[in-house]
Amino acid sequence: MSVLLLRSCRWCRPNRVGGLVGGSPRRLRGPGKLRLDAAARRCCSSAQAQVQGEVRVRFAPSPTGFLHLGGLRTALYNYIFAKKYAGAFVLRLEDTDQSRLVPGAAESIEDMLEWAGVPPDESPRRGGPLGPYLQSQRLDLYSQTAQELLQSGDAYHCFCSPQRLELLRKEALRSGQTPRYDNRCRHLRADQVQEKLDQGTSHVIRFRLEAGVEPFQDLIFGWNRHEVAQVEGDPVVIKADGFPTYHLANIVDDHHMKISHVLRGSEWLISTSKHLLIATRGTGILPDALLDITTNCGSGFNTNRMGRRIDELISEFNPSKITTHSALLDLEKLPEFNRIHLQQRIEDEDQCSLLIRDLQEKIQQTYTTEIQEQDVLHEDYIRRVLQLRKGHITSLQELVSPSYSYLWVRPSFTSQQVAALTAEAPHVASLMLKLIEERGEQLTLDQLSKDLKRLSKQTKATKYRDVMKLLRLALSGLQQGPSVAEMMASLGPAEIRHRFQKLLLLSETS
Repeated sequence: MSVLLLRSCRWCRPNRVGGLVGGSPRRLRGPGKLRLDAAARRCCSSAQAQVQGEVRVRFAPSPTGFLHLGGLRTALYNYIFAKKYAGAFVLRLEDTDQSRLVPGAAESIEDMLEWAGVPPDESPRRGGPLGPYLQSQRLDLYSQTAQELLQSGDAYHCFCSPQRLELLRKEALRSGQTPRYDNRCRHLRADQVQEKLDQGTSHVIRFRLEAGVEPFQDLIFGWNRHEVAQVEGDPVVIKADGFPTYHLANIVDDHHMKISHVLRGSEWLISTSKHLLIATRGTGILPDALLDITTNCGSGFNTNRMGRRIDELISEFNPSKITTHSALLDLEKLPEFNRIHLQQRIEDEDQCSLLIRDLQEKIQQTYTTEIQEQDVLHEDYIRRVLQLRKGHITSLQELVSPSYSYLWVRPSFTSQQVAALTAEAPHVASLMLKLIEERGEQLTLDQLSKDLKRLSKQTKATKYRDVMKLLRLALSGLQQGPSVAEMMASLGPAEIRHRFQKLLLLSETS
């Protein structure tokens, strides 16, 4: 993971307009990067400096689509940073581009953060002392700031029509240059501007870029300077519809919301992961596993171990370990991450109780009319199944697949299947019934494994392998799966007795 921690001296300078310094700061751009921009009058410091003062970070997506894994990773690092330093994690929705809004996206973003276990402290839904947290509800603030910039000479009205701007763009491309605004309207006299305003001429407000920007310190890459004015035209800060652009709204909101640090992510993931978050909610992927894999592929930690939960991510996060390496995410490892986190939840009594309730619902939904014995829905039975299968399954969903149907529904098999394995099926069934009678309720894997080996030696002509196949068939109706001993330990004495009585009856009547 590549992370930039920026601490810029511009915040140490006296305020110029309305508490803003130098208008809209320009952000570095590049794939595979997270950026940490220190603001709110923090003095420049080295990469080893301690974070001081109140920490307030924000995740500020646009509700123009649903949250994807790259967005979740950005939110996660903001959340970890805030909690590491006892700060606040703010969700702000940048919805000023009204033409691109997707219905339901704003609610979905907050839903996904809460599901993932990184809930904001302040947000459109939760509220907070420095709201509102929707930019479309803060238009008066942006308008006021724009007027202050106009009065100070840091901004100006631009009356260039879309047609003229399009001609500039085409001409630049034709000559092999990067399209940019030629700053024509910054040279209009005050009386010319007023005349056009009086005429109601459509216009935007542009920020006046100046040469000679001060350098900023990147705590990973060192000092940087970007002479934006040499390569770009003056940017629009208020559009013709009165809504602000990102350049203005972003810095105004960061200032008024007292944001101390900004961690920003970019599109560093493969395109197939765009809507992975939507898919994972229906496939049993745990939030902890998703958070774990997104940090495991990056930096900011002393070690890259699997199985970290959110509290461990917070405690082990170390900004000094942030590197310049790009993040590479291997989604094929997600099931393995989920297996580890599922095992951890099974081993936690409270979390296991939640898993049991979840699995009860899945069983009833999948085998509504097929369940013959309601005991399979009992909490103790499901807990025993989970304890025996932990470390082997990657999601709860697996346990309601056909491979595990024998746990919830009594299997069916034919006399022909039995006869294909051995002619001693009645004898084997009798031996199993006797074994269960002797063992009573105490069925352990180790003891059962020993018992089964002894049992197989009591047959006359059936090999151990075929004895195990017969037992598996009677218990599950399957040819493969967990060990026979585990199947028995899961099902319990009463159900084992029922299934081998069926085998005995079938063998005797065939």
